[in-house]
Amino acid sequence: MLWVLFALLTAFCESMKDVFSKISLREIDVYFMAWSLRFFALPFLLPLLFFIEIPALNHAFYLALLVSGSINVLTTFLYIKAISLSDLSITVPLLTFTPLFLLITSPIIVQEFPGPYGLLGILFIVTGSYTLNLRERSRGFLSPLKALINEKGPKLMLAVAFLWSISSNFDKVGVQNSSPFFWAISSTIYISFFLFPLMAFKSQNNLEVLPKKVMSVLPAGFFTAFTIIFQMHAINLALVPYVISIKRTSVVMSVVFGYLFFKEKDLKQRLTGSFLMIIGVLLISLF
Repeated sequence: MLWVLFALLTAFCESMKDVFSKISLREIDVYFMAWSLRFFALPFLLPLLFFIEIPALNHAFYLALLVSGSINVLTTFLYIKAISLSDLSITVPLLTFTPLFLLITSPIIVQEFPGPYGLLGILFIVTGSYTLNLRERSRGFLSPLKALINEKGPKLMLAVAFLWSISSNFDKVGVQNSSPFFWAISSTIYISFFLFPLMAFKSQNNLEVLPKKVMSVLPAGFFTAFTIIFQMHAINLALVPYVISIKRTSVVMSVVFGYLFFKEKDLKQRLTGSFLMIIGVLLISLF
């Protein structure tokens, strides 16, 4: 059961990445933070190249890298923008919509079709998202969902969840045509490389201040890297759906950390909503 430990460590690192990213956003803008999140993961990932076999690469690998990498340039920025605008406890849980969107994109891209439990999983995810904003219920039955859609942070995170449902299919193609660690390193290099010009032209924090900001952004890069490292160890020991399902417990951790570190409100209802959404993920992923 060592894979369970690695999967839980993946979830913990994923959540801590969010915490340190939001803390860093007090000092730097979203463009600088989005690039830093990927770039400062590389010092912890690149040494792995000395310990893994370099695979022979083909056209499918490069196509997958182009599509997935380009999508994740955008999602990295949108992700950081979302948590800069709204509470962790209301934005991060919306990432559980990714498996819901995968029920649509996977049959189209990789011809993988969901079973009957997929519909039940959708019901739990939608119910959980409704519960996240339950305090809006007094304004009307659909108000909790309308509040999520109308607020900019959750809206951006829903876009991330949808885009990830596309890129994750190409991630699978990339891993199948290389190896898990090589794909993780390659995609991180690609994303940080193409985020650089966006940061250079848009960021209010120019590169001259980088030495002063390294210690501010390095923890987020560290936890990004170890999210990948622990996840790859876990999927080498167990089925991917099992690992990803446990990884999604990071949603609950982020709700708790949002309350502890940023004094975010409505802990009880957001925890309840997060648990319901994770049950939906389990139903979709495991069955």
